[in-house]
Amino acid sequence: MTGIHDNGPQRVGVVGCGAIAANHVEAYAALAGVEVVGCCDVDEERARRFAADHGIAPAAGLAQLAERGATLVSVCTPHPTHEAVVLEAAALGLHVQCEKPIAIDLAAAQRMVSACEQAGVTLGVSFQRRHWPAARRIREAIDDGRLGDPVLAHVSVLLHRDSSYYTKDPWRGSWKSDGGGVLMTQAVHNLDLLTWYLGEPVSASARWAQFRHGEVIEVEDTLVGHVAFASGALATISASTALAPGLGTHLLVVGSTGACVGLREYPEGAIAVNDLWTLPGQEAMSGPSGLLPDPDLATVNGSLKPFHALHLADFVEAVRTGRTPAVSGADALRSLSLVLALYESARTGTTVSIPSITTHCQETT
Repeated sequence: MTGIHDNGPQRVGVVGCGAIAANHVEAYAALAGVEVVGCCDVDEERARRFAADHGIAPAAGLAQLAERGATLVSVCTPHPTHEAVVLEAAALGLHVQCEKPIAIDLAAAQRMVSACEQAGVTLGVSFQRRHWPAARRIREAIDDGRLGDPVLAHVSVLLHRDSSYYTKDPWRGSWKSDGGGVLMTQAVHNLDLLTWYLGEPVSASARWAQFRHGEVIEVEDTLVGHVAFASGALATISASTALAPGLGTHLLVVGSTGACVGLREYPEGAIAVNDLWTLPGQEAMSGPSGLLPDPDLATVNGSLKPFHALHLADFVEAVRTGRTPAVSGADALRSLSLVLALYESARTGTTVSIPSITTHCQETT
């Protein structure tokens, strides 16, 4: 469901003042007709420092942002806290752009989607890798029939994280507060792309392990899985943060024509390229196409800034026109459903069925 359109100037509030919030503020500041009216955080001192660094005003909370005339908010808090912020924003009539993953349990995500639908506000979720030119090129090859129907895929997310990554924030690395490990926090981006290409997942099976970080986390650092889709397509998944160094990410899609296309992100955070492209007559089109990572962007968040900007520009335009944003709440619900089904399979040793997103939404209304 799309939100009520608002084609006037947009006034933005930012909730949560961690590192990713800076990308949001900078992206909004570059858009015509958009003003950032303030930021808030449960740590008031952090909000004051962030506000001073970015030339905006701190706020006591969402209600004060609304009093300043905010029309939309970016939710940049840790993912266990997303639900409370999104529900409050919807109750205040604010459009919501939420960082990924939308939530750590399906019921919470359903409540968030339902609340925004009932309030008539737009809900978008930050999966900015959809805006990579190479990722969109695959989607276009599916849409125009050159690839045929996607029938087979493989996702590989082979990354490095050291112990300090998990110990720097108290909520990281536990099932209760983080919701999972490599699959929930890192590979969810690639599962979003997988479902964007292959559609509705209907069943999943998986095994997980702790190969490197068991002394500091209770969640998985490694998972392998298998997914079946409503279309009949099949996919495999390999994800780990136990590598040193990491090998980046890769997504391979095979079409019913027999052609295959690939999307490689290496190193992590670089602009992805189509490293495979075997569509008839286009075999020479693999490669970076002039898109190379900027050596001055040393962090994953930094190197993804241009795509955060594109994603937030799309969201603002969706609010202005009332159309569905590039990544909707339903899209995020779909990828979360897949993550949680893989976890349930790993816990139980069984193949887990995944209800359709239509069914999920009906259950909440």
